[in-house]
Amino acid sequence: MVNAMPRLKNGRNDYVFNIPDTARTGLLTGRGPSAGITPVAQPTAPRPGQPAWVDSSALLTAGFLLVLALLAYLPALNGGFLWDDDAHVTKAALRSLPGLARIWTDLGATQQYYPVLHSAFWAEHRLWGDAVLGYHLVNVVLHSASAWLLYLGLRRLGFAAPLLAALLFLLHPVCVESVAWIAEQKNTLSAVLYLGAALAYLGFDETRKPRLYAAASLLFGAALLTKSVTATLPAALLLVAYWRRGRLDADRDLRPLVPWLGAGVACGLFTAWVERTYIGASGAGFELNALQRVLLSGRVICFYIGKLLWPRNLLFIYPRWVIDPGNPGDYAFVAGVVAVLCVLFWIGRRHRGPLTGALFFVGTLFPALGFVNVYPFLFSYVADHFQYLACLGVLVPAAWAVDYAAGAWIAGGTARRMATMAVPVVLAALTYRQSGHYADADTLNRDTLARNPDAWLAHYNLAVSLGSRPDGLPEAIAHYETVIRLNPGHWAAHGNLGTAYLRVPGRIDDAVAQFREEVRLNPDGPEGHNNLGLALGHVPGASAEAEAELRTALRLRPDYADAHLNLGEWMRRTGRPEAALGEFAAAVRAAPTVPEYRFALANVLAGTPGRLAEAIEAYRQAVRLRPDYMEAHSNLGAALGRAGLQAEALGEYRIAARLAPADARVHANLAHALARKPGGTDEALREYAASLRIDPQDAQTHNDFGVLLSDLPGRLGDAITEFRTAVQLSPGFAEAHYCLGIGLLRAGGARGDAATEFRAALRLRPDFDAARRALAAAQARVP
Repeated sequence: MVNAMPRLKNGRNDYVFNIPDTARTGLLTGRGPSAGITPVAQPTAPRPGQPAWVDSSALLTAGFLLVLALLAYLPALNGGFLWDDDAHVTKAALRSLPGLARIWTDLGATQQYYPVLHSAFWAEHRLWGDAVLGYHLVNVVLHSASAWLLYLGLRRLGFAAPLLAALLFLLHPVCVESVAWIAEQKNTLSAVLYLGAALAYLGFDETRKPRLYAAASLLFGAALLTKSVTATLPAALLLVAYWRRGRLDADRDLRPLVPWLGAGVACGLFTAWVERTYIGASGAGFELNALQRVLLSGRVICFYIGKLLWPRNLLFIYPRWVIDPGNPGDYAFVAGVVAVLCVLFWIGRRHRGPLTGALFFVGTLFPALGFVNVYPFLFSYVADHFQYLACLGVLVPAAWAVDYAAGAWIAGGTARRMATMAVPVVLAALTYRQSGHYADADTLNRDTLARNPDAWLAHYNLAVSLGSRPDGLPEAIAHYETVIRLNPGHWAAHGNLGTAYLRVPGRIDDAVAQFREEVRLNPDGPEGHNNLGLALGHVPGASAEAEAELRTALRLRPDYADAHLNLGEWMRRTGRPEAALGEFAAAVRAAPTVPEYRFALANVLAGTPGRLAEAIEAYRQAVRLRPDYMEAHSNLGAALGRAGLQAEALGEYRIAARLAPADARVHANLAHALARKPGGTDEALREYAASLRIDPQDAQTHNDFGVLLSDLPGRLGDAITEFRTAVQLSPGFAEAHYCLGIGLLRAGGARGDAATEFRAALRLRPDFDAARRALAAAQARVP
């Protein structure tokens, strides 16, 4: 997916594409006992003892690969967070130095125990926080580094087309999922460590220098702690040794790798246990018998080879197959794999290269073949990122095949180079297009659903995204309903659908039904009980059950701040203010850095006699935690006004108005405070007018505006107009009737109309003593 592929110039020799035909066959097929170790002409040979990667050609190649990768992945560089990214980018609780220590020592601190990966994410978050560009650039750089290390390793092995192999890996669209998806930095980082360890080990294999073995072991250990699929490296190195020499020597080949093999097996078993225990790779969704797993493995291998050879219709979530032992077609995949391996074993007596690639491919894929449960099997048995490393077993032999065919069939160096570059150019175009699907989560999910409409995970992720938008609720509900149709046991979808129903007038019963299903499917989940309790609080006659559900949520998770908050609100509504305060305080203790809980506590304290000072302090804490918390600034202004601190109250109202210039109530509160400030009348008039322009239906503001106008010379008529408007908008507004009556009396005449307004105020509020006195005065003056 680049517009043009630049030509790489390698000094005196285009050694990538101009290896003599006499050397080509022996190097790539492994013919003869010394096959694979004939030196290849280098454009700039390194000095003795100089690392292979420091010569000028290698450095130019590194830059070339990086530029190509950036161009090919350009559409994804500013892509947002996708599914599972938020579980990998360092959580707030882990962003400190003690948090970094927890990444290494606390098994449940991160989604998977990959401490090197999460340490890298920790460092990246310190550099650019949640800015996606940084994470995407790191992934692209790591991917290009892996391609470069592959190039160096193949060149060291005397491979005929190292650059072409690196380009196929760099630009193949199957790799897009690993590179454009931030969560898959586990793939790109582990590949760098894996290939770096392999390169160092090749140096050790040739020189037997202990420092190279130590470096290789260190890199291999880091790779294991980044992603456990790298446990296959020692087996891969044994395959390389077999390819190079046609046999394995116990002392030379096996003995150095025994510790690696042990570490790899232990790491693989540990990861499988973590998948089952912590991530949830167990249960009905993973119930396959031994025969089904064998059949699945054959289909998986064929699927991945097909996508490598013909990368069409690549998806983020592929359809999940039904593995049926009664279907003869499922056996055909296994039979095909076995037949191909048998042919390659037979060919391997003379040409070991194809067999080596096939064994590498299958062996590296083994953790994803179905014999071990991995969590994504719930959605699909295959995913492009599963074959990120394994694809080298196909792409490297393919590079030799393309280069060999070009050399055999096309005369002339320029024409041959153009022919071999045609494949990377096509792959680059496909990668550019595929990376565009990763521009954001909605684009990716909609692309997935367009070609796999039964992908319930894509429906779910899209629904979550849509549900956070004011205009996205109807479509979100439709997607949640589809998820439940496709996967009725998805308890989180039931819970989210219930939450969505709560936002739709008249659907409280539907919400309750969804929350009940969530609780049935996940009885130990406190969220479901909390949601059900919250919903039942709106159902007449269900108060006892509502409180019981909220208490169940707190029994399951005593520090569940939302449940404390909801239970406190329920107690406040049922006339238990002191108990409510206890629950609100518990919510603050459970989540002391969440300003919304302090705001809720402050609201209750503000309504409790004798606790206004505590309310003011709680409001202050809320705005310290979140300086742009408009509602907290506004309520703090009201509390300060009640405490007689008018200047401070006015300051808080001004902040609220600056934060929410389109909020009518904020302007009205500021106007009310200004009206009580000496010299603030003119500004108060402007603020009342601004509030009424935003919301002309607010009876309270019309009445307050009228009160201010009534005290100004020559504005009594305007004040009466505002009072009349307030009464028309809210006939049950006793104070507006009273103010209108006073205005009519002050206007002189129409005492009967004034008396009528006072009587209306008293009907609405029989204890309205000021209206009673005003009525008596009006009646005394009526003839």
